[in-house]
Amino acid sequence: MSLIQQFESRLSDYQPRQLGAELPKAGVLMPITRNTARPEVILTRRSSRLSTHSGQVAFPGGKFDHTDETLINTALRETHEELGIAPSSVEVIGGLSQVVSLHGIQVNPFVGLVDHDISVVPSPYEIESVFRVPLDFFLDAQPIRRDKMTYKGTSLAVPSYEYDYQGIRYEIWGLTAIVLVEFLNVAMDARITIFDDYLKDRDEIQPKR
Repeated sequence: MSLIQQFESRLSDYQPRQLGAELPKAGVLMPITRNTARPEVILTRRSSRLSTHSGQVAFPGGKFDHTDETLINTALRETHEELGIAPSSVEVIGGLSQVVSLHGIQVNPFVGLVDHDISVVPSPYEIESVFRVPLDFFLDAQPIRRDKMTYKGTSLAVPSYEYDYQGIRYEIWGLTAIVLVEFLNVAMDARITIFDDYLKDRDEIQPKR
């Protein structure tokens, strides 16, 4: 079984957590490259001109629109707008658990496969840059820190990672890291601890930013 086939198998059997919160909703896509021995995740750095999450690393995605039939459509539409990747070029293979952003948006993540050599054309208004990280990087990488985040009494110790891509250093943290870690644990047996059992007697945990 190839790694991509493993991803498909694991996600087809996975039951992601549903929060069911009465909040505005958004859909994001975690694009993973296939046709390569080392699958990569495609990430963006949001433009510094945006009003929210400016300059932060994120998956492509955005808020649900009344024209979207489903939140998968939201994620695909936003990915097309932000990266120029057509919905027909993405094979959605499953979903991950809902997460609430710091701005009170219930985010619905979906995992999609794209060809390794896919052409990406970033939106100059929304996206500052695009980069790729081999997924196996996170299996051995040590977090530069952990951020404490809490939602409805559940505490998380969210790892933050640094990655150098073409001479630029990117920091992967917050909601993006939460979604990424869940995928790594489910699809790649990463066993990265994120929930509150890690928080006991730890002094290095930093408050959320």
